[in-house]
Amino acid sequence: MNPRALDREDPDRLYTVTGGRSRVDDDGLDLVGLILAESDPGPGMQSEHVTILRLCRHEPVAVVELSSHLGLPVSVVKILLLDLRDTGHITVRHPSSAAATTHVADMDTLKQVLVGLQSL
Repeated sequence: MNPRALDREDPDRLYTVTGGRSRVDDDGLDLVGLILAESDPGPGMQSEHVTILRLCRHEPVAVVELSSHLGLPVSVVKILLLDLRDTGHITVRHPSSAAATTHVADMDTLKQVLVGLQSL
């Protein structure tokens, strides 16, 4: 077994990573929420925060994917993401809202389709 994998699940390490926080009520983050970095890592940032910002710099990454990349439980990753969100380093997008805004047809096109269908 990989000794590094054991380190990741060490309760002391998880306590340190989250600053002792174990739960966040109504965090607004779900497993498929997309995270996008809004800034580069700054000096003195926690290594996990730096990794998250680097992973999300060029394209949005799902919360569950970040958990996998970091080798940390989703609950811990959510706490780290809330830290970054609260300081303006990331934005959170929901896949349904992102898809809806990119595929909205204008009303004129819809009216032309309707007229075309009615003439059939």
